Amino acid sequence: MRDWNAMSDEEFRQAAIDFINQHCPADLRYREERPRFEESRVWYLAMAAEGWLAPGWPVAYGGMGLKQSKHLIYLEEWTRNGLPRVMEQGVLNIGPALIANGTEEQITEFLPKIFTAEHLWCQGFSEPGAGSDLASLRTEARIQGDEFVINGHKIWTSGALDANHIYVLARTDKDVKKQLGISFIMMDMRQPGITVKPIVTMAGDAEFAEVFFDNARAPLKSLVGGLNKGWTVAKSLLGFERVWAGSPHMGRSAMDQLVQLAILTGKATDPVTLDRIAQLQLDLADGTAMYERLAQELRQGHSFGFEVSTLKIMATETYARITELLVELAGERGGFAGEVAFGDGHSGVLRAFLSARTPMIYGGTVQIHRNMLTKGVLGLPG
Repeated sequence: MRDWNAMSDEEFRQAAIDFINQHCPADLRYREERPRFEESRVWYLAMAAEGWLAPGWPVAYGGMGLKQSKHLIYLEEWTRNGLPRVMEQGVLNIGPALIANGTEEQITEFLPKIFTAEHLWCQGFSEPGAGSDLASLRTEARIQGDEFVINGHKIWTSGALDANHIYVLARTDKDVKKQLGISFIMMDMRQPGITVKPIVTMAGDAEFAEVFFDNARAPLKSLVGGLNKGWTVAKSLLGFERVWAGSPHMGRSAMDQLVQLAILTGKATDPVTLDRIAQLQLDLADGTAMYERLAQELRQGHSFGFEVSTLKIMATETYARITELLVELAGERGGFAGEVAFGDGHSGVLRAFLSARTPMIYGGTVQIHRNMLTKGVLGLPG
């Protein structure tokens, strides 16, 4: 097994670039829409076969075991080279959740099937009326023999059209505080009683879907973390997601695009423009330093705290502000879809702007995170 962390940052970055150029098909790169899994399967399996699929997993479980500095380079090059998202829920969320909270039987059964793409996962958390206030969810799971019987409705489920497995939060006890009566259950979607309905986005694709459960079933052994302990598992999982959302890699990629556009539009010598770009670069540097510090604390075994909320707010809002200036510099062409010509080059300005909206929502909206900070850190009333 190759020791990626023993490489210099420059060597690792070049190894990532070489791997991308050798294995990722050109028609999958810089896509406006998220490709369906059948299109991206070859790339997914190439990453799995060559050991590039799970950068954050420990080596013992088949991952790369990257330190955060290397992981950041990984994310930067995936973004910079326009690589597609490929059913990441298994790698980003359910895998780490099982490593942290699952039984040995669950780890042995489920983790290898993520690498082979036998199991394609989606997340069943949000519901109508239970998005940011996730603990208000109404999907129920009752025990019948050696199975859970699940009824309810999930929404904004990314990748559900291609997934064959889903992990859900379901209410298993109505008589306790709402956070205490929730369980985390893994389910096979290839069964009667599960209906998936696509949600077409403003971009014209169906990245999201609604999922309906009508007496769907899951074995009791698919419970993760214990009965009524799902909120604890979900918080750890959302912690992984929020750290990922707080990574500065998206903002750094957008900054590269902003600097290039300033040059292409002849505004790189304008003092006001340079001042605004410099301020955003300083904000990005602050976010990067915070990310590295939190990553170091996590490596030392510290649990997720309020810092994750601060990181998420800073990273996503800085990313959004960078793309807002990007659209402003593009002028009337900032509203055009696709790659637009600017001088001797081109830039996908609108795509970058729209892409920067979603990180402020998933993993908890920035407004919810501000509420968490005001109550948990400042002690203000909710």
